[in-house]
Amino acid sequence: MRFSVASLWVVLLAVPAQALNVCADPDYLPFSNRAGEGFENRIAEAVAKALGEPVNYTWASTRAHGGFPQFLSSTLDAKKCDVVMSIPYGSREELTTQPYYISSYVFVFPKSKNYNIASMDSPLLKRLKVGFERDTPAEDGLKMRGMIPGTVTAFDVSEDAGESPASMLKALKDGQIDVLITWQPAIGAFLRSDPGLEVLVVPNGRTLGAPEQYSFPMSMGVREGNDALQKRLDDVIAQHQAELTSVLAESGVMLYAPREDPR
Repeated sequence: MRFSVASLWVVLLAVPAQALNVCADPDYLPFSNRAGEGFENRIAEAVAKALGEPVNYTWASTRAHGGFPQFLSSTLDAKKCDVVMSIPYGSREELTTQPYYISSYVFVFPKSKNYNIASMDSPLLKRLKVGFERDTPAEDGLKMRGMIPGTVTAFDVSEDAGESPASMLKALKDGQIDVLITWQPAIGAFLRSDPGLEVLVVPNGRTLGAPEQYSFPMSMGVREGNDALQKRLDDVIAQHQAELTSVLAESGVMLYAPREDPR
């Protein structure tokens, strides 16, 4: 069977170009949005450029019923896309790449207060109004120390699509809370307009012998069995780490090496 040049072009154009198919939240800054303004959007663009591919998005809320696990189940595991840009390294839910950044939960408070807070065991915390994100290591750490219930305020930012991480900072500046404990990448972009806030890393600890982790290596996640894509992404991370680090820094994400409570 013979093809004309014109018909051959029709056949070639009908074959979809390979793309980096990304699962992302359409309205959860500073992580991602449809306009591509989040740092995960920018990481996806950098990775796709390194692969020589465009980015295709599957949009779904990470804050719908069931949270992030349900998001993964209904998108990545359902084969509607192939990769998520941020997932803790070694997650049991998906196959993860090598980490491309490490960040931490942090204490945030006005510099003018000059609070002496070095760890979750700092005595001062029990005398302050503490704000924290629900269903996070911060909540677990406060419960372990008997501070819940108490003079604490829980924020449901990761569950409530109507909330923004900026709302936690607003509560801090309005005096509703004295100190905030949260994941630094969630507030990094907003902190740039608040030079009056102190940001201190929460060190890992072992109160009552139980290990507590507050710093996490973050990876890209792919479906179990998709070793080929994992390898391609690992190669991009190894070859373009400086560029990815630059994107994170420009987005206000602070990088931390894991730190132990010196006590």
